[in-house]
Amino acid sequence: MRPEENHQLTLYSYWRSSAAYRVRIALQLKGLDFKTVPVHLTRQGGEQHAGSYLALNPQGLVPVLLHGKFVLSQSLSICEYLDDVFPGYPLLPADPAGRAYVRSLALQIACDIHPLNNLRVQNYLKAQCGSGVDAVAWMLHWMETGFTAIERRLCDRKHGHIGYDAGHPGLFECFLVPQVYNAERYGADLSVFPAIREIVSNCRVQTAFMMAAPENQPDAEPL
Repeated sequence: MRPEENHQLTLYSYWRSSAAYRVRIALQLKGLDFKTVPVHLTRQGGEQHAGSYLALNPQGLVPVLLHGKFVLSQSLSICEYLDDVFPGYPLLPADPAGRAYVRSLALQIACDIHPLNNLRVQNYLKAQCGSGVDAVAWMLHWMETGFTAIERRLCDRKHGHIGYDAGHPGLFECFLVPQVYNAERYGADLSVFPAIREIVSNCRVQTAFMMAAPENQPDAEPL
């Protein structure tokens, strides 16, 4: 079930969603033309809860990618799908060990950091714990815990290269840059993560990352 490569790519996105941000970076790195359909996550209770959107993604989350009539959710799956269908700029190393290593780093963000900071988790936490809960402290704890583990992996050269070490940002950077953006929003102290900061700094000056940045999206709002 592989749509033709020349079918329209449509991304359902929210400018501040770090998950959608990942896919935007992947699309830009691969030089793919795509249409953006904004889905506002907070206006009028959240457009992701509308029946028309739930028909695309019953989870009510962004992003969703349409490729022709093919519908796909979950940012990691979308990025790997794009890599399979449009192989011109690979997001993953060619060797199995390198691919597994990069996936493991990306999954630390996708599975262990991001879910605990997701908007719906924040809303549920506040609803259950009331005004006494410090949602920002909660988010910062899990981001800093996750970054500490990733920093150690990046500094351990026994595990081989990651994308930017070879001058070729890929899947891991697609996930790292948005998570750092989210951490900066909430005032995380990133000074203790020099390897992470170096990778992100090098990525942000590249056109693909600038085009994918939240402030450059059609639905971006004043800060």
